[in-house]
Amino acid sequence: MLKYILRRVLMMIPTLFGVSFIIFGLLYLTPGDAATSKLGQTAPKEAIEAYREELGLNDPFLVQYGRYISGAVRGDLGVSYISNRPVFKELMGMYPATIKLTLFSLAVAVVFGMLFGVLSALYKYSWIDRISMVLGMVGLSMPIFWSGILFILLFSVKLGWFPSSGFTSLKHLVLPGFALGFQSMAVIMRQTRGSMLEVMSQDYIRTADAKGLRRSYIIVVHALKNAMIPVVTTAGLLMGSLLGGSVLTETIFSIPGIGRYMVQSITTRDYPMILGGVLMIAFTYSVINLAVDILYGFIDPKVRTQYE
Repeated sequence: MLKYILRRVLMMIPTLFGVSFIIFGLLYLTPGDAATSKLGQTAPKEAIEAYREELGLNDPFLVQYGRYISGAVRGDLGVSYISNRPVFKELMGMYPATIKLTLFSLAVAVVFGMLFGVLSALYKYSWIDRISMVLGMVGLSMPIFWSGILFILLFSVKLGWFPSSGFTSLKHLVLPGFALGFQSMAVIMRQTRGSMLEVMSQDYIRTADAKGLRRSYIIVVHALKNAMIPVVTTAGLLMGSLLGGSVLTETIFSIPGIGRYMVQSITTRDYPMILGGVLMIAFTYSVINLAVDILYGFIDPKVRTQYE
């Protein structure tokens, strides 16, 4: 298992390099000028050109990328074109908000998705199953920005239960967390239902039932544990969509996280902030996937013994 973990850690390095190269290339080819955005359209051409030279924007692509990577491997993600502060320090100040939102959304998706999925499988073709399937279709078809707006209108404007913006307490986390996790909850619910139906039809479940074991014991100890294996994998893959969806969610709910700041950086063409934000999200996604793979090995002994 240790060899497997080390191999996965080493695989993160080319992944991060690939992400940085693609994003750097896209920003390099994007029309517009960071110097003009900083100094304004009315600034003299000489001042704009001098600022471009100061930022190194006149250098060839490979020279700019090599300079950026050489600093990134040392923990230096550059300086923001707008605030003139180190990118790493600014991102670390916003990182906790994004992580809290993402993990809370994942918890919402896993807990409620598995709950509705198990109930839907146990009461197949009942009204519980039908309601769960309708809820799943709604969740899969509703974009994050639309569900966020609906949640604000219903639970904040109409009912007044939760605040529509801010990020100072757990109460501020509920609406954005459910809005972001709603779609992922639908995916996990359908995955759990299918896995539970498949597991409940296995011979060892019928044998345990024939022995007279309690129904609840059979479901929790025998069925749910084996049904969780594909669900854990799905939850790990959904972290990418949750981290990406945090960009829209943070903007809608005015959460001071990396996603919201990246949107602002795009409008001001603050390339170091955009690159740093993408790398931070990619690194977080890789670490969480590594943790999911390790958890997968503990749930399924066959995976653990494969690398021992």
